[in-house]
Amino acid sequence: MRKERASLHYLDALLTQLGVHLLRANTHDKSSAKAKGKLSSYNAKRVQVFMKENLSRKLTLADLAAICDLSPSHFVNAFKATFGQSPYRYLLGLRLAYAEKLLAGRNMTIVQVAHLSGFSSQSHLTSAMSKYKGETPFRIQGRTDK
Repeated sequence: MRKERASLHYLDALLTQLGVHLLRANTHDKSSAKAKGKLSSYNAKRVQVFMKENLSRKLTLADLAAICDLSPSHFVNAFKATFGQSPYRYLLGLRLAYAEKLLAGRNMTIVQVAHLSGFSSQSHLTSAMSKYKGETPFRIQGRTDK
């Protein structure tokens, strides 16, 4: 009977230690993520998916921050810490990549591509693509002719 009690006390102590260890590990991970000011991986993924699914819409900081339940200013700082760039620059990169993909298909006008990829006009697409990709939409569309 004494051995059984000792075994139960030992098992209870082990379980308590395991619980303490798990709590500390969980608390440490959350506090280190907050200390770095980053978005949680869950929120980062949600924002990425939302941006990709809504490329053609006008997206505001308030829209994006609401996904993570953060104020716009906190969201911008956390986004930058997570992705290394502002939400606008990240979204612009997604839009440019999508526009390039559409242009490669060559079955749409540049105006249509601009609209579908979230740019306000053909000239907005052209200036952004020239600045960040070093090429114009017309050139990208023409590359696939060869």
